[in-house]
Amino acid sequence: MYDYGKCEICSTQLEESNIQQDFWIKEKLIVIENVPVGVCPRCGEKVVNAEVGEHIAELIRDRKQIDQAPTISVPLINYDVEAGMV
Repeated sequence: MYDYGKCEICSTQLEESNIQQDFWIKEKLIVIENVPVGVCPRCGEKVVNAEVGEHIAELIRDRKQIDQAPTISVPLINYDVEAGMV
């Protein structure tokens, strides 16, 4: 287990958790599951260590793996500025 230290925002001890992390690459949404991160239980700040960051960089550079990965469908909703004003 990695010691993520304390949150730089609120100084609360970070806790290890696995999350889904999304990236927009050339107008394509890529989601990586089970990314180990340090999460602040107080403010929600998330931190990855250098090793995890390097592995993520390798994953998103691997076009073959991205092309072969399963896909998901997500809703796309347009924020209407006029409707949002009260």
